[in-house]
Amino acid sequence: MSVELNHTIVHARDKRESAEFLAQILGLAVGAEWGPFIPVSTSNGVTLDFATVPDGSITMQHYAFLVSDEEFDAAFARIQRAGITYYADPHMKQVGEINHHHGGRGLYFLDPSGHGMEIITRPYDFAS
Repeated sequence: MSVELNHTIVHARDKRESAEFLAQILGLAVGAEWGPFIPVSTSNGVTLDFATVPDGSITMQHYAFLVSDEEFDAAFARIQRAGITYYADPHMKQVGEINHHHGGRGLYFLDPSGHGMEIITRPYDFAS
């Protein structure tokens, strides 16, 4: 069996709010609450298990999602309709812009807990 990422825990100030936010932007479903977690599963079988941190202290993490051009268009439209600030760069200096790295499109935005979310249409090509 090859090694695959199965799931990761995403700390949140409010697990329901964060899970629903990401699922809505990406056009995914929120799973049934299981113990302290609310899952959001991606099409490649990886689950993000959102968990509320009781003291609310969150260390910012980065989550990047590879999407098709059509999925990017749909997510980008949802981001714009919701008035979510987005950026072309991970340092969040290019406000209201998208990037065209690796022959695709990408953008960054923050979730309700302050995690950096990224959507890209082409995987990074570090070999070139």
